[in-house]
This record gives sequence, structure tokens and C-alpha cells, in this order.
Amino acid sequence: MKIDRIHHVAYRCIDAKETVLWYQKMLHMDFVLAIAEDFVPSTKAPDPYMHVFLDAGQGNVLAFFELPTQPPMGRDPNTPAWVQHIAFRVHNRAELLEFKAHLEANGVDVLGVTDHGAFHSIYFFDPNGHRLELACPDPEETAMLARLDAVKWDMLEEWSQTKRAPRHAAFLHHRGPAA
Repeated sequence: MKIDRIHHVAYRCIDAKETVLWYQKMLHMDFVLAIAEDFVPSTKAPDPYMHVFLDAGQGNVLAFFELPTQPPMGRDPNTPAWVQHIAFRVHNRAELLEFKAHLEANGVDVLGVTDHGAFHSIYFFDPNGHRLELACPDPEETAMLARLDAVKWDMLEEWSQTKRAPRHAAFLHHRGPAA
């Protein structure tokens, strides 16, 4: 028994229509489905909502709930804004740079390109305050991922014991011969 894939990932939004239009314009996602109810099907609670679904590519679905009767959206004040984010993969660096230019031309503040070793990313926020990342593979992605795979359990164990960043993957940010 094993999970097949993610069916969808759901977040809250301030305005469902604005969210759909933003994701269509900025990230070229197709609007797939809308469901609206006055009662939550799983809990039967009276809580009207609009639930919208967007095609994030290759069977991945990004969904949002607009909840007009709930208090305004917030975020965990104990978690830095950079931690919770949604990352989408793009084909290559040229496409990443095209998205960066497109977003900036439409008034979106973009951070990056950031080199993570195995991939490169840009970061920005949607109109709901959700941090988004677009990432493309590094030309050396396959080799980098193989090296990371070889040290993942040692890194996890060291982190578990010390709560300090292990140096097993320092090669990601210091390109050169294999250590």
C-alpha cells in the first residue's frame, strides 16, 4: 500500500475570483473547477465557502477556499514568512527568467534568482500573502541529487542529535570537486 500522488493542496484565499484571475494571468494556470456549499460536507458545520481548483500541471491541482463568514486570514506569527510556501517547477532557467520578467512587468516583487545547487529559484507572494517559488533544475541536477541522496540519512541523524546544520551537503553552495 502506497500513496499514488497528491490529489490537491488547498489554501485559504481572500477573494476566490481575484485568486483565480491572478493565477491565470501570472502563472498561466487553468481554472478547473469550482464548488460552493453552505455546509461543510465532512463536518456538516454551517460555513458557506467557495472552493476553486487550478491546474498546476501534470495532474497537480492547487485549490483555494474563500470563507466569507470566518475571521480574516492570518499566518502563524512564530513561523518566518519564508518557510511556508508553494514551489512550482519550470522547465529551465530561460523559462524561469521569462516568468521573473513577466511577474515584474505586472507589478509583482520578485526575489532571486537564488542558486540552491541542484536547482535555481525565484520567490514572490500571491494576492493572499502566500509565498510562492518557481524553481528550475540546475544543469548538474542529476549529479547533485545523487550526492544528496547518498548523505540524507547521515544528515538527518546528525541534525536530530545536534539541531545544527550538518556539513554533508556543503558542496551545494561551494561548487568544485566531490568531497
